[in-house]
Amino acid sequence: MNTAAPTDFQTLSDLIARHAAADPARRALVVSGQSVSYGDLDAQMTCIAQALRADGLQSGDVVAVCAGTSLAYAQVFLGALRAGVVVAPLPPSAAPQSLARMVQDSGARRVFVDAEGAGLLDGCLALHIRLDTASGAGSLSGWLERAASALPVDATQPSPGHPFNIIYSSGTTGDPKGIVQSHGMRWAHIQRAANFGYSPSGVTLLATPLYSNTTLVVFIPTLAYGGTVLMMPKFDVLKYLELAQQERVTHTMLVPVQYQRLMASPEFGRFDLTSFHLKFCTSAPFAPALKADVLRRWSGGLIEMYGMTEGGGACILEAHLHPDKLHTVGKPVPNHDIRLLDDNGKDHKPADCGDLVGEIVGSSGGMMNGYHGQPEKTREAEWFDAAGKRFIRTGDMGRFDADGFLQLMDRKKDMVISGGFNIYPSDIEAVLREHPQVAEAAVVGVPSAAWGETPVAFVVARPGFMTRAWPMELMTWANGRLGKTQRLAGVQVVAELPRSAIGKVLKRELRDSFSGQVA
Repeated sequence: MNTAAPTDFQTLSDLIARHAAADPARRALVVSGQSVSYGDLDAQMTCIAQALRADGLQSGDVVAVCAGTSLAYAQVFLGALRAGVVVAPLPPSAAPQSLARMVQDSGARRVFVDAEGAGLLDGCLALHIRLDTASGAGSLSGWLERAASALPVDATQPSPGHPFNIIYSSGTTGDPKGIVQSHGMRWAHIQRAANFGYSPSGVTLLATPLYSNTTLVVFIPTLAYGGTVLMMPKFDVLKYLELAQQERVTHTMLVPVQYQRLMASPEFGRFDLTSFHLKFCTSAPFAPALKADVLRRWSGGLIEMYGMTEGGGACILEAHLHPDKLHTVGKPVPNHDIRLLDDNGKDHKPADCGDLVGEIVGSSGGMMNGYHGQPEKTREAEWFDAAGKRFIRTGDMGRFDADGFLQLMDRKKDMVISGGFNIYPSDIEAVLREHPQVAEAAVVGVPSAAWGETPVAFVVARPGFMTRAWPMELMTWANGRLGKTQRLAGVQVVAELPRSAIGKVLKRELRDSFSGQVA
């Protein structure tokens, strides 16, 4: 297959079948030293699709997967797609009650689990099928034995609007929101990747979980272009570096905290990483100094991708081509319409924004169908321009520079409004990170008797620098460099910042940990 994207819509299932026919022995998936060829993957996908049909599932029905990364997980995901079945990958990091709500919300008729997932979903009414049990009742192999007598899977092609997967964006509090992504949205991701150098000779290394959209935006194009996907069940710095060197990896997707740990390792320099063509990053703020360090010491290009699981508009920063723009997330992807909404709800295109800081909204060929079964929440996430064009609201605040590069400020909900002034925590965090004794910093707004809200900082100190007086000394140092309205009301030192499974700082937890009101 040519590395250029086909122009007409095709499903991922059909693209995998083409690679299986062209080179059945080529490796498709590798986990923990075990591999599956394209020929075997294609056959297993058909077997899984037929087993789902034997269970009575039809195109458009839903299955859920709650498990760690494994070959079986990937095969079930892809096999369900071949049957036209929608996959809801669930995060094992969520609380049991949240997972139960996700299963109920998705309407999943089958739930595939490993030992951890089975424990979390004990009592869930949907039939569990174990991915990590070799044989017997309830095992994947036992369930697949039923496929032999199943009717062949029909050849009806899913339309671009047919649901591909449901990804849950919540699970800590409140009702989960299931983001319905279509085959057309995934096709848009495949087309977007045409210039990223994916090919049958490419090798992609992934160390983030399969339930994360961060993983899927690279996993899917790699298979679409016939490459090999290496998956790590758990990220480990040395194992990652050893695997990258041994397998001559060409592509990877990592979140910022993983880049940080890799670059901080004293072992990093002894590995040969010259095979890398492109490294990707998304999901959380990527510090400019860290980007610069990756560019300086790691071969190959570096691309930061900004966008939402819900889709809409995306930006790409080719950091290796624009080393003077590392404080931005790049320019809008071609054919992606990104605008800023001011406080009055008026939209501004990049060329007309000036110094405006506004909420980012975007429209493109890659947009969610909506939140599963929640039309009200879907409407809250949408914005329509005067011509009726549909956009997705990001909830992020940003501004465009004179060259059209987008600089993120903060999440709209994380913006601190103190005495009527808008304060962007990212500006304060950037100042704190300049201090030589600060390893990490996060700023949140807390209640203030005088100002309504006021900023406080949570910082991780570098080893050996901590003294009892240091937090106050740091606050004095920072406030001397901040504007009057930005000044910190407090600094708390923590051992580590709370993060999600893909490295996002959980600012809600920081706010909740701050008790009382600032005088």
